[in-house]
Amino acid sequence: MAERDLKGKIVVITGASSGFGKGAAREFARRGASLVLAARRDVLLEGLAQECEVAGGDAHVIPTDVSQEAEVAQLAADAVTQFGRIDVWVNNAGVGALGRFEEVPLADHVKVIETNLLGTLYGSYFAMRQFRAQGSGTLINIASVIGKVPAPYYSSYAAAKHGVVGLSAVLRQELEQNKVEGIRVCTVMPTSFDTPFFDHSANYTGHETVPIPPVYEPEKVVEVIVRLATEPEDEVSVGTAAKVMTFAHQIAPGTTETMMGKQSHKAHIEKAPPGPDTAGSVHEPVQEGTEVKRSA
Repeated sequence: MAERDLKGKIVVITGASSGFGKGAAREFARRGASLVLAARRDVLLEGLAQECEVAGGDAHVIPTDVSQEAEVAQLAADAVTQFGRIDVWVNNAGVGALGRFEEVPLADHVKVIETNLLGTLYGSYFAMRQFRAQGSGTLINIASVIGKVPAPYYSSYAAAKHGVVGLSAVLRQELEQNKVEGIRVCTVMPTSFDTPFFDHSANYTGHETVPIPPVYEPEKVVEVIVRLATEPEDEVSVGTAAKVMTFAHQIAPGTTETMMGKQSHKAHIEKAPPGPDTAGSVHEPVQEGTEVKRSA
């Protein structure tokens, strides 16, 4: 993709303080885009904005908790006030709560739904209203392979990501039926990647938080997010395991869900060393996990 393809484009990214969001912000900036960076950790956003400007992109920071409708509405309004339009909106913010369904505090489940599903709904709503007003735009919703193939110990996360997949599909149907060609809705479905997701997750498994193997480099997802801004696709599974699992689920859902269940149980319960319970960053931001990679 030529850098000129994104020169001057206005890109809103939620969850920009670490992980895929941070990596995508850096790459969009390198390609000359103007960025609106949103997350709860405002200090990290300020540092990222400086990086983006050095890399060649303009950047504007708007601290936002996506679980709050008013804050997402303000994010969209401020983005338009600052830049006059929105070309790409990336709903990336997300949290997880691991553990047996009934052993995870109900408040944690609710907050996961509020952040991952309602946060995406709010972002999609205000982005789509702006896109319809200006006649164009690309919405990129970050879901998960677990939004297609459920995994045990991820109950509220799976529910939310299934919702994100469904919401995105409905928006595409509405655009198609109303013959709207200038607006695209993309769904990204990663498998396990080396990001701070598990540094931030609530965990009530009695074991340390670990990803379900295999684990891939986050740059793969960053590349997909940036590519979709100019070459939109409906749904993209990222990571070989995600592609295999989603395809297998279409052919043999029961067998595939049994396989995913065994893999998740083995990773989180049988092999992970003992660990304490934690609410992670579900309710409040944490200091850990400030980079694109967990290991950074």
